[in-house]
Amino acid sequence: MRAIETIKNIWKIEDLRKRIITTILLVLVYRAGTYVVLPGIDPQALAQLRAQTSGGLMQLLDMFSGGAFSNASIFALGIMPYITASIVIQLLGMALPYFQKLQREGESGRRKLNQYTRYLTVLILLIQGPTYLVNLRVQMGSAFPTDLMFTISSTIILTAGSMFIMWLGERITDRGIGNGISFIILVGIIARLPKSLVQEFVMRTATTAGGLVMFLAEIVFLLFVIAAAILLVQGTRKIPVQYAKRVVGNKQYGGARQYIPLKVNTAGVMPIIFAQAIMFIPIAIVGFSADNASSPFWQSFMRSTSFTYNFVFAILIILFTYFYTAITIQPNQMAEDMKRNNGFIPGVKPGKKTAAYIDSIMSRITLPGSIFLAIVAIMPAFAQIAGISAEFSQFFGGTSLLILVGVVLDTLQQIESHLMMRHYDGLLKSGRIKGRSGSIAAY
Repeated sequence: MRAIETIKNIWKIEDLRKRIITTILLVLVYRAGTYVVLPGIDPQALAQLRAQTSGGLMQLLDMFSGGAFSNASIFALGIMPYITASIVIQLLGMALPYFQKLQREGESGRRKLNQYTRYLTVLILLIQGPTYLVNLRVQMGSAFPTDLMFTISSTIILTAGSMFIMWLGERITDRGIGNGISFIILVGIIARLPKSLVQEFVMRTATTAGGLVMFLAEIVFLLFVIAAAILLVQGTRKIPVQYAKRVVGNKQYGGARQYIPLKVNTAGVMPIIFAQAIMFIPIAIVGFSADNASSPFWQSFMRSTSFTYNFVFAILIILFTYFYTAITIQPNQMAEDMKRNNGFIPGVKPGKKTAAYIDSIMSRITLPGSIFLAIVAIMPAFAQIAGISAEFSQFFGGTSLLILVGVVLDTLQQIESHLMMRHYDGLLKSGRIKGRSGSIAAY
């Protein structure tokens, strides 16, 4: 069979084999860490915390941490503080000249920005750590240790745990199959899938009114949503570029027509990650005050099925899609490169006119792409309203599905590139696997 032959070819490539084994070992370290409970915490007293993370925004936060949040693990804060810090640094790159200069300095500037991102991640963790412990104390009651040294030591452990996850992600990027931060999140999502699937099956088959039929209908709809997510990730609009003929000596260069592929969803999954990080802010605010916890306004942001939460979430996704597309696609630079290589878009003057044309095309395709992205992102809320369990509904769209689709496509694309580079057949008979842009690992 072709699949078996492909696996054999993958195993024959020593470098690829080492990268896959390294990735598996690092992932096992991460998964083991999600079950290491904070020193001083009784695992038997976490029933209330697990009930709290069984639905709503807390469930999504627990999913991103691979279950570490509900386990009161040393990895409980997960990788999201690093993503939040990356958002802030990106925003500063648009607002402050100093950070704009660093973005233009190439590799040295990127290293400096990464250093600032790490410092900011530590600062965020030192704020989120005590917040998590406050919430943990509320859920555990009298079983929670009350001494100051426990709070200080646990905050340090939680901070170190998240930084260690970030280090694991970087090692997967450098020595594994790439996109380490994305892959860490993917592993946390996939870890919840088997349990969610079994629970949904048991719940449906326990009902007498067409339970199994409803379960099969859910699976069909899930496959449909996955197909829509793949189209969103891979959709492109091509701009024709004509290169002028040049004669150098006895050789002729140029004259051929090529195409610039502009993705409908250039930003990839990053707008949802950005928006989700912002939507986690109410959790921190509620954790500091019991009055906030009882406020209807803040409660509306804590329920993932509420209109307020989904409306704000969708608007943030659209805005972040435009923001990330603006910092990723540089029409002026593209027009300049095209002009330098004697290329032009038929019917459009080189230079500023070309840049304006590319910018207008990007604006046209970004709007429907961002709206479609927002619809897919809030799809789990509609799934819950339709009667699907809260845990299984997270796989019907939203961050989890798009991360899963995007990272899997990226990983398959990298594996295929190793195979093609060594003259083996790719993973597919026809065409090549298209990855996505806007990888989390880019940070």
